[in-house]
Amino acid sequence: MLGAPVPPEALMGSHPCRAPAVSMANRGPSYGLSREVQQKIDRQYDPELEQVLVRWILAQCGNDGSSAVAQPAPGRDGFQQWLKDGTVLCRLINSLHPRGQAPVAKIQASAMAFKQMEQISQFLQAAERYGIAATDIFQTVDLWEGKNMACVQRTLMNLGSLAVAKGDGLFVGDPNWFPKYVGVLEGEEAGLKSQENRRVFSEDKLKEGQSVIGLQMGTNRGASQAGMTGYGMPRQIL
Repeated sequence: MLGAPVPPEALMGSHPCRAPAVSMANRGPSYGLSREVQQKIDRQYDPELEQVLVRWILAQCGNDGSSAVAQPAPGRDGFQQWLKDGTVLCRLINSLHPRGQAPVAKIQASAMAFKQMEQISQFLQAAERYGIAATDIFQTVDLWEGKNMACVQRTLMNLGSLAVAKGDGLFVGDPNWFPKYVGVLEGEEAGLKSQENRRVFSEDKLKEGQSVIGLQMGTNRGASQAGMTGYGMPRQIL
């Protein structure tokens, strides 16, 4: 005789519709193909760019009137831990705006994971509004879990390049640290170039253009009604 059935709640935890929570800290290491992919991503991380970004962020955030930002431990892991809670990133993006126009209203250090990821997300949204293309912005997990720190570097490099290109006097540091940003500004420059090549036509030329039949519509050259029978008349068959 079978025993009493086990209720679903006992299998899934205290809530019948929720699987038991798994802490990110308990996530095991990657193996096989996923490990090879992660190693390839990690190799894209640039230690020299890390030094440039640290120098810029320290200089930029040191000009916002708040307490000084602590120096991170060198290396990819140290850089990730430095930015992980989002406070340094939010101070960075706020420092690129005039006083009273800071996009992140409240910056607070917290050991809670959801609060840290929320502040990273606030930085990413503010960076996109600042002018960074969505395709140049990293994902929250890229930083918080350290999955793709090379992508984090690229976003910050593009942010620095755009801050230099804006020329609004809010950038702090050496402009030569960053290459020219090729996102939004190139599109604006392309628009200016198209205006430079604008052509002006006289009224007579414009009227002539209205009477021309485009080749896309075909041509009426050589067309006539010769050989056509009148409307309603029987067709002659020879």
